[in-house]
Amino acid sequence: MSPHRTRIIQLVDPAALAARACEEVQRAAHEALEQRGVFHLALSGGSTPKLLYRALAESGADFSRWHVHFGDERCVPPGHADSNFRMASEAWLGRGQVPAAQVHRIQGELEPAQAAREYERELVASLGATGEVRLDLALLGLGTDGHTASLFPGSSALAETSARVAATFVEKLAAQRITLTLPMLNESRAVLFLVAGSDKVDALRELFHGDPEARPLPAALVRPREGNVTWMVDGAAAAGLQDE
Repeated sequence: MSPHRTRIIQLVDPAALAARACEEVQRAAHEALEQRGVFHLALSGGSTPKLLYRALAESGADFSRWHVHFGDERCVPPGHADSNFRMASEAWLGRGQVPAAQVHRIQGELEPAQAAREYERELVASLGATGEVRLDLALLGLGTDGHTASLFPGSSALAETSARVAATFVEKLAAQRITLTLPMLNESRAVLFLVAGSDKVDALRELFHGDPEARPLPAALVRPREGNVTWMVDGAAAAGLQDE
């Protein structure tokens, strides 16, 4: 990863990471609202983003011109315990601060291929109003295997070159997922990775110091064409940034 394309911010713990990420999201929103009058944000699942969503809910920000999308979703109904939509709703969106019509969930209860098609149509309809089908900011996480969104190592979704959304079967989890694809993520104006926990050390080390000739981890393939990628990493994960 070129340092010219990547910014790394180290925070002491997940709480500090969430607070700093909240500031970063609001900064991106301010910029988008000034330039285009609307802010399009894609959410990530996981425990670290949940802290961020709670921080946003308590921030006092005006969300009236925000549109909230999702980077991926489990193939479950919206009220299911595994649903990313449910998690985000409980932490933030359920408070009604973002207008309901501006919250664009993936319909995980549908047949996977249909859910992917429907969500792509939803993205085009929502984002296309600004003239380009591009997210202003995509929030992403990092799995211990280097996956991000639901783009897992070896997934056929990694080879997608045109569709913005894909249904993918995650063999290691024996589960169907719906995910934004690399073409969609790499059109984002900015990407913010949130990484916390000592279990992420090896994945970070491979991402930043691994063999450049080896097959890259999925997260390494997220390369927005404008080159604005920020990694926020807590102290437990930061050892993976050190070259041994």
